[in-house]
Amino acid sequence: MEGRVVARATTGRAAGRRLGSLPEQVREHPEAELLRRFAEWLDRHAASCLARVDGWMVASLPVPTALIARVWPDEAWRSVLRDLVVAGDAPDETGFLRDVTGSGALLVVNTGGETVRLSPRTVSLPHPVLLPFLPRLRESAAKLGVTQRVEQLHRATWTRPGGLPEKATEVTEFAGGRFSSRFGLAARAASLGYRVSGGYATCAARDARGTAEALVWIGDPYWDGESETGNLTWNDGAGRRLPLREVGPVAWSEGMRMAAALYAGRTAEEGEGP
Repeated sequence: MEGRVVARATTGRAAGRRLGSLPEQVREHPEAELLRRFAEWLDRHAASCLARVDGWMVASLPVPTALIARVWPDEAWRSVLRDLVVAGDAPDETGFLRDVTGSGALLVVNTGGETVRLSPRTVSLPHPVLLPFLPRLRESAAKLGVTQRVEQLHRATWTRPGGLPEKATEVTEFAGGRFSSRFGLAARAASLGYRVSGGYATCAARDARGTAEALVWIGDPYWDGESETGNLTWNDGAGRRLPLREVGPVAWSEGMRMAAALYAGRTAEEGEGP
């Protein structure tokens, strides 16, 4: 039932009814412990699949079609990949991944509602800021009843504004979010899936401009008093601070998404809105 093992009575007037708890002789049996460990492994495996596919999308990595076909029979992988927007070699080879054939081709439903067969060497799982027909895809998703395990179509996105100062390197919009402890701020970052390194919460993203790492200062790691979010900055692959004008669209959106999510958990001041 919902991925859990349940016990039911097999004799007497309660036969067939679900028991409130496992009988002691079953609960303490060695095979019951093996089942518990297996269930824990399945949970970790499902979480790992979700994180891996989310990383493919954020990094804009080309994914071998053969790899998708290979993992598709695994329910944990399939539940994460199904209904994601995938893109092949041609502009019209974009749609929702619905199935994989026995020969390894991908069956994709396009925005016209037609099922097309894709078998390029690699496909991409585009970040939403890179999808030129995002409104149409969202409309199609609603008509098809698409539900995505990985936030793609309805992921919160930000577009880099024009007219930024030439030498500007910091975004201050989400700075100053106060937390009762640095530990609590770091714990929030980790719970949201972000890496905590030294005094920063970080996330990496990749697009045509290359790989960039977004960083938000969250306080000295050896300090456990009150802390607050700092400015948002980006470094390139060599660790150089990037001018805001050089930050790519995916890195900008993901950095702003991280900073906004951290700031949202702040301790609200009296009279302050959410």
